[in-house]
Order: sequence, then C-alpha cells, then structure tokens
Amino acid sequence: MRRFTHFAALDWSGARGPRQRGIALAVASGTAAPALVRPGHVWSRAEILDWLEGVAADGTDMLIGFDFSAAFAFADHGAYFPGWADSPADMRALWALVERLADGDPHYEPGGFLAHPEARRHFRHRGEAGDLFEAGAGRLRVVERHQRATKQAASVSNFNLVGAAQVGKASLSGMRLLHRLAGRIPLWPGDPVPGAGPMLVEIYTSLAARAAGLRPGRSKIRDGAVLDAALAALASPPCGFTGMVSDHASDALLTAAWLRAIASDPASWRPVPLTDTLAKTEGWTFGII
Repeated sequence: MRRFTHFAALDWSGARGPRQRGIALAVASGTAAPALVRPGHVWSRAEILDWLEGVAADGTDMLIGFDFSAAFAFADHGAYFPGWADSPADMRALWALVERLADGDPHYEPGGFLAHPEARRHFRHRGEAGDLFEAGAGRLRVVERHQRATKQAASVSNFNLVGAAQVGKASLSGMRLLHRLAGRIPLWPGDPVPGAGPMLVEIYTSLAARAAGLRPGRSKIRDGAVLDAALAALASPPCGFTGMVSDHASDALLTAAWLRAIASDPASWRPVPLTDTLAKTEGWTFGII
C-alpha cells in the first residue's frame, strides 16, 4: 500500500458569494494533532485552488479529501443527462461542460450551467422540479445506493438543489475546481495512485463522525472537548480547543485524522462494487467499502 505523510480534509460549500464561511481546511501530518490551515480565515474557492496548486507544485506527499461529489449518476441510465445530445461520456468531460456553461462565473459557482434549458430539466430547483428530475429522492450514483443498502452512510441526490440537505450546488462548484486541477493532482479511483506526491479522494465527513462513535444525525461537533474525545477515538492527539468551535472546522479536523487512520486499509482502496467504468464516470467515495 502507498504510504502518505500528510492528510488533508476540505469541508466545502455550495453557498453563493466570493467567500464562504462554510469552507474549512485541515491537515494531519505524521502523528501530530490535525491543524487548521489559516485558522479564522474566510476562504474563497480561488484561494483553495491556489493552496492545492501549491501542494501539486511542491509534490507534497499528501492524501487530500474533498467533501463534495465528483460526478452525477451515470450507471442507471448510461448517461448523466439522458436525452441531451451534449451529455458527456465521462466525468472529466462533465467537468468541462459545467465549466463551459458556467460562462466565467468568477466565484466557481454553477452560473449559466443551471440556466441552460437542457441542464435545468434534470434538477430539482426551488419552487419547481425539472421534467426529467426523477420523483422522490432523485437519481443516485452506485456508491450512494451501495452505502444506503449497507447502512454505511445516508445519501442524497446531487440533482437536488433545494433544502438544507441539498448537495448539488456544492458538487457543481467543486467540479469546476476539479476541472482546473485535472492533470496536476490525480483523483482516485479514476487515476492510478502515484508513487509519490499528492492524491485527491472524495469523502463524506459523516463517515469520520461515525468512525469516531458519533450517532447518525448528531454528527456535528461544536465544542472543543467533544472534538478531542472524537479524535481520541481515532487514535489522534487532541487539538486542545476550549469552548465553541465551528462545525465546519471540526468536520475538517476530524476527517483529516480519519483519513490518516484508514488510508493504510486495503479495503478502502478496493471496494467490491467499484469497476473501471464507474471509476471513470461516477467515481467513488473513499471509505465506503
């Protein structure tokens, strides 16, 4: 198994605007306690890209987890957007389509993509659902159906853009980030694991919370002592915060420690349902086995 020295977790946000209080970035290095990168800073998505480009340029030996979906469901209908002639054939082409139709939105938001008449048909929007949005929860990727069936994690459809549980906007803005990083930092499982340097993986911060013993539905940590107890469950040194801590910061810190704890487990890298086709079209969530 490839051994990494540093483990980073990026808690992402799909909110609108140039800077996002919902973005947090933490790194666990060696056996040390995880630490926030630029604590107290309100990140822009462009600044996150700059940081990741720096990691790529330095060749840092780092496993980097991002908390958004790298692609939409594909396997269920053999297409991301059935009936649309421009529906891409794989996730890198999907990122390129989102980027092109976003029409230069400066904050890495979906922009014009969601305004496109063909794209709109597949999503649930506030006040309406497109005519091709599937009734109920909406379409799910294979990894999302698998984690539901095995009760490893809950899941929601990336085609849903409404409500507190919606993840579609965050994933679309994340796809624009991945489009810029393509060819510079490999992404598991679509790319081979490099012998050295950084690697990207998709994560769910809720998996880290469950591994630390937190109950489903009560996984958000907003107290320093509770965070340290959760870190201890992952055999990590404490951060030592006292009093209140933001749930975005705690998500990033705990997940960085969790990545370090599971990265040497072969099962994390070889989930049974994963195929080469899924790796190229839908991707997979690291830690779902």
